[in-house]
Amino acid sequence: MSLRSRSTSRYIPVAIGAVAVAISAYYLARKRGSLIGPEVVLKGDGQWVDIPLYKIEKESHDVDRLIFKLPKEDAVLGLPLCGAVFAKYVTEKGNNVVRPYTPISDIHAKGFFELCIKKYPGGKMSGRMHSLKPGDTMTFKGPIKKWQWEPNSFEEITLLAAGTGTTPLYQLASHIAKNPKDTTKVNIFYGNKTPGDILLKKEWKELEEKYPDQINVQCFVDEVRDAEKDNFKGHIGFITKEFIEKMHQALIKTRIFSFVDHQDL
Repeated sequence: MSLRSRSTSRYIPVAIGAVAVAISAYYLARKRGSLIGPEVVLKGDGQWVDIPLYKIEKESHDVDRLIFKLPKEDAVLGLPLCGAVFAKYVTEKGNNVVRPYTPISDIHAKGFFELCIKKYPGGKMSGRMHSLKPGDTMTFKGPIKKWQWEPNSFEEITLLAAGTGTTPLYQLASHIAKNPKDTTKVNIFYGNKTPGDILLKKEWKELEEKYPDQINVQCFVDEVRDAEKDNFKGHIGFITKEFIEKMHQALIKTRIFSFVDHQDL
C-alpha cells in the first residue's frame, strides 16, 4: 500500500462516522417533527400573516374558490372545528378592511386552505378578494374560536344555512361524518336564490352518497329557471317551520343550528 493510500484510509472511518451521525440526526429530526406535529401557521398570537394565493376556481357566477398556499407542504392553518380567520387589507387611504371567513377545507389539510368568496356589489373585501391573482398575498390572523363540537352530544342535528353560510355548515357535517366514533345524524337544509347559486354541490353530493345513513341534504331555492328544471332535485320555496316539523317526528331529540351569510356585511 502506498503512503497516499495509507494516509487516505485513516480518514475513511471518520468519514463513515460523520455520515452515520448526519443520517441519525436527520431521522431524529424527522421523528421529533412527527412527535411535535406539523407547523401551525395561525397560532392565535394576534400576529397577521401574509399568505399567497395559489389558485382560483369558479364556484358559481358570483362566488370564487380561492386556494391559498401555506409556507410548507406539511403545515396546517391551525383552526379548530368551525373556526374562522380574519382577512385584512389596507386601502389607499390607510384604512384597515377586516372580514371573518370560514375555510371549506378540512381543518387537518396540509399545505393549503380554501375559501369560498362571494362578490357583493360595492363590497370592499369581496372586491379585493376577487381581484387577487395567483401569487398575490392576503393577510390573515386567527384562529377565531366559536363553539366546541362534542361528538354524540345529540342524536340528531339540523343545520340551516343560506348562501355562503354553508361554509361552516359543510366543515362541521363533513367532520362528523368522517369520525367513525361520532354517530350523530346530520340534516342540512340549505337555501339559495336559484340552483346555480348552490355552493359545494360536488362536495355535498359526495358526502351524502358516502354516508347515506348519516347525512341528509335538502336544498331550497326561490326559483328554478326552465334550463335548470331537469337537473334540480330540491325544493322550491322557503325553509319553513312546517317542513322542519314534518322532517322530524321527535324534535326533542334534535338540535337546530343556523348559519347566515355574513361575508362583507
